[in-house]
Amino acid sequence: MSTELERAVTETVTEEQLEALVGDRALARDDHKNAPGFVVRPDDVQDVLFDLRDEAGFDHLSCVTAQQYEDRYESIYHLKKYADPTQEVSIVVPTSVDDPVSQTAEPVFRSADWAEREAFDLVGIDYEGHPDPRRILLPETWQGHPLSLDYDQEKPQIVTLTEHANPIQPDHRDDESDTMFLNIGPHHPATHGVLHVKTVLDGETVADVDPDIGYLHRSEEQMCQQGTYRHQIMPYPDRWDYVSAGILNEWAYARTAEDLADLEVPEYAQVIRTMSAELSRIASHMLALGTFALDVYGDFTAIFQYAFRDREVVQDILEDLTGQRLMFNYLRLGGVAWDLPEPREEFFAKVRDFLDDLPAKVAEYNDLVTSNEIFQIRCVDTGILEPEVAKQYGCTGPVARGSGIDYDLRRDDPYGYYPNLEWNVVTEDGCDNYSRVLVRMQEVEESAKIIEQCIDLLEEWPEDERNIQSNVPRTLKPDADTETYRAVEAAKGELGIYIRSDGTDKPGRFKIRSPSFHNLSALEEMTKGEYIPDLVASLGSLDIVLGEVDR
Repeated sequence: MSTELERAVTETVTEEQLEALVGDRALARDDHKNAPGFVVRPDDVQDVLFDLRDEAGFDHLSCVTAQQYEDRYESIYHLKKYADPTQEVSIVVPTSVDDPVSQTAEPVFRSADWAEREAFDLVGIDYEGHPDPRRILLPETWQGHPLSLDYDQEKPQIVTLTEHANPIQPDHRDDESDTMFLNIGPHHPATHGVLHVKTVLDGETVADVDPDIGYLHRSEEQMCQQGTYRHQIMPYPDRWDYVSAGILNEWAYARTAEDLADLEVPEYAQVIRTMSAELSRIASHMLALGTFALDVYGDFTAIFQYAFRDREVVQDILEDLTGQRLMFNYLRLGGVAWDLPEPREEFFAKVRDFLDDLPAKVAEYNDLVTSNEIFQIRCVDTGILEPEVAKQYGCTGPVARGSGIDYDLRRDDPYGYYPNLEWNVVTEDGCDNYSRVLVRMQEVEESAKIIEQCIDLLEEWPEDERNIQSNVPRTLKPDADTETYRAVEAAKGELGIYIRSDGTDKPGRFKIRSPSFHNLSALEEMTKGEYIPDLVASLGSLDIVLGEVDR
């Protein structure tokens, strides 16, 4: 990296510098609550993004939001820095209703590949120059775009089955070829959901990978757009990453809506949120470890069941706190639903017993898993994801930190009670499947540190200062055209939400930035030239859940 670029990545870029950098390519300003925004022409997208990346250091395209207004279509590129995610800028690209064509951002950020395919699929914007302009969630034969204003929901759809073609067949000049097309999925085992990976083998090595993620589309964004901010949206986030991380999902929505409506959260409620979120993180990482061991060498009897045994203890604690085991619906805008269960002493004792037992259990996992020779043969130096490639695909969470990228929103874009606690961000430099497992195992220990400090605080908190919610209006109606993008560090990475208010008590646009979606998009980079078992291991190391990928 050049000295100038290193300086750009680390230094703070002022709004005046951004204005000078974008220059006369900015047609207007469209500031969001989280970031300055610049409106640019559809044919200036790449020039502006290249300048922001190379000269100002905005190397993380965290989200692409597409939407339609009465008079235009609009794409929003939400940019951050991996070195400092508090530095943000939004590039807004309007196109006409009659001709919604915009220049692709894919040559600048590989993460725009899948993001723009989704924008085309659901909203109907064409991205000129895109290398793979196919639908990504809906079948290729689908008629219309469900989030466009003229979409006819009553129109019957006929989805035909197409023959499986070899996507690299044209590259072969002779009839006798050593390539073979192989379908992996869409069965559930080893694919972590209903995922269909279209794979081409050249001999025994992987030559091409094309994940098909469109089997589960659940319209979560549309359902949130039909719910009221105050009461009806909060139950939905639990269902995105539905396996364990419900509190983390809820916090992503809470942080975004609270920013949109300028809501404060009492300090006591922030401590409870932080404690419950880290319990969810441990439960999620336990699940990731158990299923990964099952993926890699079929160990169901020991590691899988051990991991679920320990995860079950966490689920019991969360059930005591929230009343639910998976779909918690515990957070509220401005705080949490209720205080800790009574008697508090029993709850604290239960959590402390779990924390006291955890070090021995982690040591046991290291004996069973990370020091296992078969596990190491399968995971060390497989699924290589270099740091710069990971950044290009927008990878976050343990996937990024396993490639040595020191990026964690709990520390780098502080929220909750995290800034007041002692804990460390875990990174590994191996860039392989093994490193990603090591990161999750060590993060379990860091989460335990955070939970213990929260318990210490909650035990000593004066009874008359235990405020669980701030004073939130019964009906929230943020000013029309108020826009914000906020994110939290979920178990799988950066879970972000963009909301645009239309002046009513329901969002005008609700866009979910899923960490699993972006992490999965890097699968092809990780698996080309490797063997099928390595592909399965690489997929497992990403710890995706299809409910979050295919929202």
